[in-house]
Amino acid sequence: MLYRTKRAQLLPVSENRSVPGKSGESMHIRGNPDAPVTLEEFGDFQCPPCGSFAGFTEELLKEYDSRLRIVFRNFPLAPHEHAREAALAAEAAGLQGRFWEMHDVLYREQTAWSKAPNARELFESYAGTIGLNLDEFKKDMDGEKARERVDSDHALGDSLGITLTPFLFINNHPVDPKDKNPEGVRAAINAALEQKSKSGS
Repeated sequence: MLYRTKRAQLLPVSENRSVPGKSGESMHIRGNPDAPVTLEEFGDFQCPPCGSFAGFTEELLKEYDSRLRIVFRNFPLAPHEHAREAALAAEAAGLQGRFWEMHDVLYREQTAWSKAPNARELFESYAGTIGLNLDEFKKDMDGEKARERVDSDHALGDSLGITLTPFLFINNHPVDPKDKNPEGVRAAINAALEQKSKSGS
C-alpha cells in the first residue's frame, strides 16, 4: 500500500516536467525508476562543470542506491560550439538504447571533442566503441526524432527560466547555485528523503 502511494506521488513530477504531448518520452532515467527522490539535471555536454558533476552522480547512485533516480535533460548552451551536436549524438545513441553509454563517453572525452575541428567524426567513433549500428546512428543524428528530443528538453528548460548548466532540481525544487557542491547536493537529497518518509508515514 505504502509503495503504491509513494509511486503515485512521483508520477506528477514527470508529468509536470514534460512538454505537452511528449509525456515522459524524452526522460533519461538512471537508478531506480520508483525512487522516492529524483535528481533532475539540465546539462550541456561541452560544459566542464557538467563533466565534473557527471562523475559525482555515479557516486550518488552508489551511495543512495534504490532511494535515488537521476534524470538527465539536454540543455546545450549557444556559446559551446559542439554542445548541440553532442546532445544529438547522445539522443541518437538513445534511440538504440545506449543513451547513458554515450553520455558517459561524451563527458569522459569532453576535452578531446570540444577542441576538435570535426567533432562529428569523434562522435561516430564513440558510437562504434559502444557498439551502435553506425549507419543508423549517422541517420538518427540528422533525423527528426533526436532533434525533437533535444528541442523539447531545451524548451522545457527555457520555460523554467534556466540560463546556465548544470541546473539541478531535487523532487521538483531548484537547487540553489551556492549548494551546487557535493555537500549541498547531499544535504538536499537527505532533506527530500526525510520529507518523503514523513509524508509516507
